[in-house]
Amino acid sequence: MESLLYQTRFMEGEDAMIRLGGPIALLKAQTTQTFEFCAREAAQIFGGLAYSRGGQGEKVERLYREVRAYAIPGGSEEIMLDLGVRQSLKVAQFAGAKL
Repeated sequence: MESLLYQTRFMEGEDAMIRLGGPIALLKAQTTQTFEFCAREAAQIFGGLAYSRGGQGEKVERLYREVRAYAIPGGSEEIMLDLGVRQSLKVAQFAGAKL
């Protein structure tokens, strides 16, 4: 993530759009999977409290409920993974990599 942020800051705009589309899509898919894992584990730790809308488990319940809603705006994981791999392959072939 830090590498991608650094590259987006210091690469030229056109070059960054071409080269970083795939890696950014893969990063988005990875963060979605990580967030889902964290929400699931937090719900596991809190047990029944994670299902109540108030009290100690309120924040965990909300994250667990909305984890999928956060993933939808950018595209589903399958689409992001496919896009990331296709874009990365296309850029690698354009750069002359032997695949």
